[in-house]
Amino acid sequence: MQYSSLHELIKNSQSSRKFFLSLPVEIQYKLHEQNQYIHTASDLHIISDAVKQNEHLIKLGQWE
Repeated sequence: MQYSSLHELIKNSQSSRKFFLSLPVEIQYKLHEQNQYIHTASDLHIISDAVKQNEHLIKLGQWE
């Protein structure tokens, strides 16, 4: 099912909310920054993986 935003997705989908809340808080904040681009559970998983990968690369490169 498609929703208008991340906020609507986690408000109306128990499984998406459970997944979202299982993520580290710093990742949750980054996902909130992408609110308007997340419309489905699939989007949530794909973008959370991208955010995690980006955070990992930043740590490896010691970029801030």
